[in-house]
Amino acid sequence: MYSGVRNTLAWHETLELHELVAFQSVGLMKLKMSFRKIMDSELRGIYEKSIQGLERNINELMQFYSAAPVRTARNETLTNDFAFYAGDLLAFSKASVRNYAIAITETATPELRKVLTDQLNRGIKLHERVFRYMYKHGLYPSYDLGQLLTNDVNLAQKALSMDY
Repeated sequence: MYSGVRNTLAWHETLELHELVAFQSVGLMKLKMSFRKIMDSELRGIYEKSIQGLERNINELMQFYSAAPVRTARNETLTNDFAFYAGDLLAFSKASVRNYAIAITETATPELRKVLTDQLNRGIKLHERVFRYMYKHGLYPSYDLGQLLTNDVNLAQKALSMDY
């Protein structure tokens, strides 16, 4: 149980907590959906350890949600497949933007830097498009922290309860 110095988390750490729980919950669901398809025993063992690690991470992080600065009484569950796929695409596009930004800082060749910059800009546009889709359909309530955190809890509980 959370026993921090203050009774609530800071806003900025709450948002980082949200990002980590949402990203890991989607990842956990993908691993669990893929597990039965893995026939190689060594890779299957790696998947199993990864699943267990993500479950532990999510459970450890979930204890901090009660200390978030905003809570909501609403309890809407995202059960549609399109919510999962949209969230997965959003996480992928965000990770892609970060990866391109890092790669550009390591690039010495001007031609490669130009290509990477162009691809980064396309990745930013993809991220915006996915975010706007999710926002429009109520899948990413970015201006309602309480609902955002409620959605995280529901997603994490769904991921943790999935069989593999």
